[in-house]
Amino acid sequence: MTDNDVLVRFSGVQKTYDGEQLVVQQLDLDIHRGEFLSLLGPSGSGKTTTLMMLAGFESPTAGEIFLNGSQITGTPPHKRNFGMVFQNYALFPHLTVGQNVAYPLTVRKVSKADQASRVRRALDMVRLSGMTDRLPGQLSGGQQQRVALARALVFEPQLVLMDEPLGALDKQLREHMQIELKELHKQLGVTFVYVTHDQGEALTMSDRVAVFNDGAIQQLAPVETLYEAPSNRFVAGFVGDSTVLKGKGNAAGIELPDGRVLGGINVNQAAAGAQVEAYIRPERIVLHRQAPASLADVLPARVARIIYFGDHLRLLCDVGTGQAEATVKLPLTLLNGLAPPQPGEAVHLEFPAAFTRIYAA
Repeated sequence: MTDNDVLVRFSGVQKTYDGEQLVVQQLDLDIHRGEFLSLLGPSGSGKTTTLMMLAGFESPTAGEIFLNGSQITGTPPHKRNFGMVFQNYALFPHLTVGQNVAYPLTVRKVSKADQASRVRRALDMVRLSGMTDRLPGQLSGGQQQRVALARALVFEPQLVLMDEPLGALDKQLREHMQIELKELHKQLGVTFVYVTHDQGEALTMSDRVAVFNDGAIQQLAPVETLYEAPSNRFVAGFVGDSTVLKGKGNAAGIELPDGRVLGGINVNQAAAGAQVEAYIRPERIVLHRQAPASLADVLPARVARIIYFGDHLRLLCDVGTGQAEATVKLPLTLLNGLAPPQPGEAVHLEFPAAFTRIYAA
C-alpha cells in the first residue's frame, strides 16, 4: 500500500467536547482510495464523531486530517466536496425528487442542461428513473433513501460519507439495500465511509471494518479477518456471536475449573495460570450425539434449550462447571431428516483448537 493509495489520513486526531474526556483518542487511520470502509461500534464509541470530523462538521481538538496528501483540518464542509447520506435522509419536502437530486449541482452552478442529464443518470443508478416529478412524501422509506443516495452521488464526489443510512428501514428492505449499496460501490469505484452499530451490516458490505470502542480503534481489518481472528476480547464479543468459557491459561490453551483442558490460540500471550476466556463461534462447535473416538477438546454437555431459526437450530447447552451456556449452530441440512436433539439430551461438544481463541480475562 503506497501513499498514492491513501485518500484520507487521520494523524494523531483527538476530540474532546468538555476539555477533559476524549471522545476520540489519538486516531491514526488511513482510508484507501476506492474502498468501502465501515466504522463500527456501540453508541458513544467515537465512530460518528470521527465521520463528522471527516465531513468538516466537527473540528479536531488535536491532530490533522489529510485528503490526497493535503491538509483539510480547517476546510469548511462545502469546500470538501464530499457526498453525505444521513439516517433521516434530509430531503427537502417541498422540492421534487429531481430538484432534490439537482440541489448539489445548483449550488455548484452547473448549467441546467448538464443538470438534467446528470440527475437522470444518478436516478438511473439507484433505479428510480421515472420518479423525477414526485415529492418525497409520495415515496416509501426505501425510495427516499435512494433519492438521498442519488443526491450524494450526482456531483461525482471522490468520497461518500454515510451515517447509519439504513437505520430507519425495516429488516428485509435494509438487507436488500445493503446488497444494492455494495453493488453500486463496485460499479462506481468511489470511496465509501459508512458508520453503523450493526455488525451484520458492516460484515455484509465492507472491504474493511474499523471497530471502535472508548474513542479508539480496537481492530481495523478485512471482514473475514475481523470475524475469524478478533484481536481482543472486545472485538470477539462485539462482532458476531461466541460461546465464552472461563478458566486459567495453560500451555495447550485453557484449563477449566474442573481440570479439563481445551486447546486454542493464545491471542494476547496470556501467562500460564492467569485468568483467561476462550471464545468460539457457534458454527465452529461440533455436536456429537455419541461420544467420539477421541475426546481431545471435547466436553460432555446437556441440551438445555432449542431455538428454531428457520434455516438452522440454535442449541443452548449446559457444559457445567459454572460456565455460561454453550451455543451450537446446527444447520437443518446436517440432520438429514433425523430428529433434532431434544432438551435434556446428553451430547458431546467438540471445540476445535484452530477456532478457539483465548484472551487474558
